[in-house]
Amino acid sequence: MNIYVSNLNFSTTSESLQELFTAYGEVESAKIITDRETGRSRGFGFVEMPNDAEGQKAIDELNNADYEGKTITVTIARPKTDRGSGGYNSRGGNGGYNGNRY
Repeated sequence: MNIYVSNLNFSTTSESLQELFTAYGEVESAKIITDRETGRSRGFGFVEMPNDAEGQKAIDELNNADYEGKTITVTIARPKTDRGSGGYNSRGGNGGYNGNRY
């Protein structure tokens, strides 16, 4: 089971996150997501637990729990979705030209 953990303290490490979930069963992996440019935590991460019952127990008991001074949110991770076209450089219809000459 892949578990999404958000609202983490920025000082939380992958190791401390794994330790938190180990109390509920076997943890395959725990990873804090970091900013590509700065390497700083983005405040969320993922935990993989091979036993679904243990994973669900961890979700039930840790969701809205206080951890390292923050109230964390723990849910089943949803698959990554395609954000589609029209990224931040997209100007839309007329390329920014408003038609006024004067």
